[in-house]
Amino acid sequence: MSFGLSDLLWIFFLLMTVMPMLQKRNVAVQRFRLLRQIEEKRQSRVISLIHRQEAINLLGIPISRYINVEDSEHVLRAIRLTPKDMPIDLILHTPGGLVLASEQIARALQQHEAKVTVFVPHYAMSGGTMIALAADQIILDQNAVLGPVDPQLGQYPAASILKVVKQKRIDRIDDATLIYADLAEKAMRQVQEFLKSILLDKMPDDKAEAVARILSEGRWTHDYPITCERLREIGIPTICNDMPLEVYQLMELYPQPAQQRPSVQYIPLPYDNKKN
Repeated sequence: MSFGLSDLLWIFFLLMTVMPMLQKRNVAVQRFRLLRQIEEKRQSRVISLIHRQEAINLLGIPISRYINVEDSEHVLRAIRLTPKDMPIDLILHTPGGLVLASEQIARALQQHEAKVTVFVPHYAMSGGTMIALAADQIILDQNAVLGPVDPQLGQYPAASILKVVKQKRIDRIDDATLIYADLAEKAMRQVQEFLKSILLDKMPDDKAEAVARILSEGRWTHDYPITCERLREIGIPTICNDMPLEVYQLMELYPQPAQQRPSVQYIPLPYDNKKN
């Protein structure tokens, strides 16, 4: 049996189409096995909410992921399938996303009767912070961070829009800016009220209001990293550097798209200071 050039080309394109699908399926199987391993170890329901850039389809085009309504639907379904007396462990890695979806997830976690633990191996910003605050226990890697929960209107922070209105005369502000300012005021009030409602389970009323105001008032830029130590200073109880090894192993199964020239390289082995 002989193969011509056209046959080889067809085989090549077939492999290029099938191999990514097989690789994706293999990674998915490894993720589920590891999730099950963590569940058996901790006797809990483990849910992962991990957003990384992922290469998709034949061209390998990277897309960025954020918290959306589809995520909230999946998380809420997982919570509904969990017995009321079973703990929930949420592995969280996200830059944030829709306020609606984040609030839905946070509220569902808060209402779960058993203990809810959120693990943050690297970062959980914006809406991710909102979700983390709804947990009974927050565990961060020593270098992991949360972020402010100040609302954003388009490309502008709500707090900055309100600041412009306060600093300029009303007759020098256009109607669009005034409309944005009205929306910004509502957004900040709504976010602060929601943060307070989920913090009341952990601290007194006045303290919950103060913490909610700190996180939502716009005192920092939206991407400001709030470390474990700073969270404790603010008054948010947090556990640092007690991350299960399996969480890091799970993160390894969510790789960033490979680049032709990687910017970070190292020998992927743990080192021991002892010399043989």
